[in-house]
Amino acid sequence: MTAPEQAPRGYGFGTAPVFLASISTILGAVMFLRFGYAVGHTGILGAMAIVVVGHLVTIPTALAIAEIATNRRVEGGGEYFIISRSFGTTIGGAIGISLYMSQAISVAFYMIAFGEAFSPLVGPIEAWLGTGFDLRFISLPGLLALTALVVTRGADLGVRALYVVATILFISLALFFAGGPIEGYDGASTSVVGGIADADPFMLVFAICFPAFTGMTAGVGLSGDLANPRRSIPLGILSATLAGMIVYAALILKLGTSAPPAALASDQLVMSRIALWGPVIPIGLAMATLSSAIGSIVVAPRTLQALAADRVVPVEGANRFLSTGVGLANDPRNATLVTALLAVVFVMLGSVDLVARIVSMFFMVTYGALCAISFLEHFAARPSYRPSFRSTWWVSLFGAVACLVLMLQMDLPFAMLAIVVMVGLYLVIRRSRADASDDLAEIFHGVMTQATRWMQIKLQKTAASDWRPSVILITPRTFDRHAPMEFLEWLCHRYGFGTYLHHIRGLLDSETYDQSQEVQRRLLAQTRERSGGIFVDTMISPSMESALAQSLQMPGISGMDNNTVLFEFSVHDDPSVPEAVVAGTTMAGVAHMNRLVLRHTDHFFGNRRSIHVWLTWHDYRNANLMILLAYILLGHPEWRHGEIRLYAAYPKAEVKERTAQLKEMIRDGRLLITDKNLQVFATDDRTDFSRLVEVKSESADLVIRGFTQERVRKQGPDFFAKHPGLRDVLFVSSEERIFIE
Repeated sequence: MTAPEQAPRGYGFGTAPVFLASISTILGAVMFLRFGYAVGHTGILGAMAIVVVGHLVTIPTALAIAEIATNRRVEGGGEYFIISRSFGTTIGGAIGISLYMSQAISVAFYMIAFGEAFSPLVGPIEAWLGTGFDLRFISLPGLLALTALVVTRGADLGVRALYVVATILFISLALFFAGGPIEGYDGASTSVVGGIADADPFMLVFAICFPAFTGMTAGVGLSGDLANPRRSIPLGILSATLAGMIVYAALILKLGTSAPPAALASDQLVMSRIALWGPVIPIGLAMATLSSAIGSIVVAPRTLQALAADRVVPVEGANRFLSTGVGLANDPRNATLVTALLAVVFVMLGSVDLVARIVSMFFMVTYGALCAISFLEHFAARPSYRPSFRSTWWVSLFGAVACLVLMLQMDLPFAMLAIVVMVGLYLVIRRSRADASDDLAEIFHGVMTQATRWMQIKLQKTAASDWRPSVILITPRTFDRHAPMEFLEWLCHRYGFGTYLHHIRGLLDSETYDQSQEVQRRLLAQTRERSGGIFVDTMISPSMESALAQSLQMPGISGMDNNTVLFEFSVHDDPSVPEAVVAGTTMAGVAHMNRLVLRHTDHFFGNRRSIHVWLTWHDYRNANLMILLAYILLGHPEWRHGEIRLYAAYPKAEVKERTAQLKEMIRDGRLLITDKNLQVFATDDRTDFSRLVEVKSESADLVIRGFTQERVRKQGPDFFAKHPGLRDVLFVSSEERIFIE
């Protein structure tokens, strides 16, 4: 569909409503009612710090929203749409509900402040009535009247009203800046650093004032009614954020030089005493709060409508009710009524400061999530993420971290409550939706892919300073035995990397490919069930020899080359299997790979309690690898109660020297065993070594023995059949020089 043929989006607004909704919310109730308080309690520099710290959160958030909004078609729901389409509906729903709550409670916040604009009239009204007068008698009718207008006339009326109230707001600011110091103040007590005695803590003042900066995203909620949101959202919110920051800086300087700290701290309408015409400040406050309330009551229902359209609300009937719109513009009438009801509840609280603290927490959660999304999108580097406006990853990361830190500093109980609520919402939405996915896993999929790519390239270019196993095992006998795969998982649980390949005999065609995909799914199910930490795949090849040749040339999944091959056979296998293992060890030797041969039995490693390592005069090259593998196995939880016994058999002439070397390694901590677990034997031609091994290790759960390719070449499969009285045996041949530090 060409551009002229596209259906209009909602009301088809341009950039101006986004800017006006944002700037009129930024320059709202807090500016008129609480910035005098802020300067009075923290001084000019302290109040400037509040503006700076607040914008350290809002500017990264504004940049993140501008970036994400230019990556895809933004529809109704504003920030919720951005979050849910990037994070997924489950996480997006949890954050979206918090966002909606902040927007709906903001309606109450602004209407309470609207009532405060009439505080100068409280005295005359009370004198006329002869009784007390509560400002909620103004806030509640005002809220109901505003709701009626929005419900009956839609967002179009609200947006047109923004032009009127914004004009009055700017006139009131102009008259304020045109005014002079309050009567009798000569500027001598201007407080640049610090404020009144017994001032409120900085973070408390910040928490009360922070809602002043949250208005910059107010215009995003109009996304479904914008003709070109990819242009209007970035331009509108960034210009509003910049304009608001400049106005607040000028406001602080004007307040600090026009009234003493005591007056600033005690008189919430002190601006009227400074302005060229005092009554314009209550009028401006009324217009500012009214415009902010309009912005919030227009935006919040659209967020709720988008949530319901995605079936996020746990009750299906509520989703149908709240997602229903009216007219061509799909005005969320039902959602507006629910929002108004919620706002009434909070208006009844009647406290600007209490509601401000609640609003701040919900906004902080939302802003932190938006910054985190932007950071993760940068880091994941997905090809589908191509925004026309780009922020910087470290700015988004800083914004996310700043939100978390400030939440905890501002109000720890409220912060913890907000986090608990977020987690609870996620779990409820996750369980209530039959089609809900594990969004947490999906979020990090791209991040993990990018991190893996970077690390693999880095590892390949960097020589390792210490040795760790990178083991590959290929076998066609996956589903009739469990010992080989589990043994590989033990070896690679913490210290190494394992690649398990199931060999499928044949040529690559559609039939064998489909078979390989089904086998891979079964392999993944097995490793997922056992929480195995190895990489599993299939290899289609005409023979085991060709499959092994291919696998030996494969790059390691970790970025470092595979350095070890694990072969396996059962004592019940046909003799052809050990013969193939012998051929395989020869081929692996050509590639200079360490070779491990696991001979497993029905014992299946017993209770995983004892590992016996046998060193002989043939094992000068193998000894360190054998010992290191034993230690690596003990690092797995299933072997946590195991112990290593080291047996060494040397010619009589070498026994004394070899024993001293081994005991020195024990003293230096390079062998983590005690002297009682070391036994050295003197052997000669008359010693029946095989019988000695069986006598000492017949009850061991695993025996580790060394071998050389020359001896295997001479003896063939018979070499691996030695010691038939033992249980499970691991034969080790090292091609690398491995040191134990």
